[in-house]
Amino acid sequence: MGKLTALSVKAALTNPGAYQDGDGLFLKVDKRGGASWILRLQRDGKRQDIGLGSASLLSLGEARDKASELRKAVKLQRRDILAEKKDAIAAKVTFSDAARQYHAENAAGWKSTIYRRQWLASLENYAFPKLGNMPTGSIMTSDIIAVLTPIWQKIPETARQVRNRICAVLDYAHAKGWRSTEAPSGGGSLKAGRGLPRQIKQRENRKAMPYVALPSFLIALRRKPSYGRLALELLILTGVRSQEVRLATWDEFDLEGRLWTIPAKHMKRNKAHIVPLSDAALAVLAKAAALKLAGTDQVFPGIDGRPMSDMTLLKVLRDMSEPYHVHGFRSAFTDWAANEGYPDAVVEAALAHKTPDAVQAAYRRTTYLGVPSQPGQRVKLMSDWGRFCDSGLSGSAAVVPLKPVRTTA
Repeated sequence: MGKLTALSVKAALTNPGAYQDGDGLFLKVDKRGGASWILRLQRDGKRQDIGLGSASLLSLGEARDKASELRKAVKLQRRDILAEKKDAIAAKVTFSDAARQYHAENAAGWKSTIYRRQWLASLENYAFPKLGNMPTGSIMTSDIIAVLTPIWQKIPETARQVRNRICAVLDYAHAKGWRSTEAPSGGGSLKAGRGLPRQIKQRENRKAMPYVALPSFLIALRRKPSYGRLALELLILTGVRSQEVRLATWDEFDLEGRLWTIPAKHMKRNKAHIVPLSDAALAVLAKAAALKLAGTDQVFPGIDGRPMSDMTLLKVLRDMSEPYHVHGFRSAFTDWAANEGYPDAVVEAALAHKTPDAVQAAYRRTTYLGVPSQPGQRVKLMSDWGRFCDSGLSGSAAVVPLKPVRTTA
């Protein structure tokens, strides 16, 4: 026989506190007037408080009946009611939903805009096809391994990043109550040599085209004009990284001053970088201006005027049956500059590399750009590089006149 009665329950609703009925069932009334039935049980030596529902919707008799059913489920059937409740909630939250919410809540705290973009893109490319529509609560170790196996040896660093990001999303889902357990541990079944094979450690430099082959390559590159080919050509002529040219907008270019100011948010080191523009580079921009799409400020737009994919430039090389890597053109530029006798410091500044020596970094403030009346060594460097790249073309010294491009509203 329980201690509570219908009258005592009615009276308790106006007085905050906890009222015992017996066998773990009690009524909890908060200071705001809310009241709910709670069943307290022991499962595997641990206390569990299971909410049965609101006292305004569940009578004393109904609460007792529900409590009796749950006692049998826990003690006789050995069910984990709390885990089942969490899994029921989790069934409504897919992995892609959880990942996008995690990204939205945390991205502002990540310093690099490139990292923020790549974090979600890696999951969209590799995890979402298999896990995207799965409830977070149902994702098991085997599901994660199925995502990682195709890329584990092929692109090991990316695979490890994807693994860590999947686990971060599942830990987040657990904290939100969408999943009954945390993510499988990276030190357990998701560790190389256990659920996943040991990765073959092969460190290879990105294959670079020999710089002597560049003039002929540019002739072939220009035969079929496209945004991708123009972007690759500007990348070669300026020595920048892939994302810097892919994300370039027209307002970054001072065409009369022959300078390209790349904003910090597009740079690997999160520091703005200025690139002197050679005649050859200005000619590429003139071609891009002639193809400019309305409604976008991207110099080399992709689908719907947005920045082109990070695979576009590599695809240009593969379509031309070239085995080289896009990043390798920076190496070709470095080799050429060394052969021409340019100081390492000038070349490193052109590549926006960090000065490795802390003392030199503290005292070296020059950018080697000079002033319009007296151009610095980097201006001469890029001008000579542009002439070399164009050396396979007859009449390449002619520059297409280029007017300042008006940005769209």
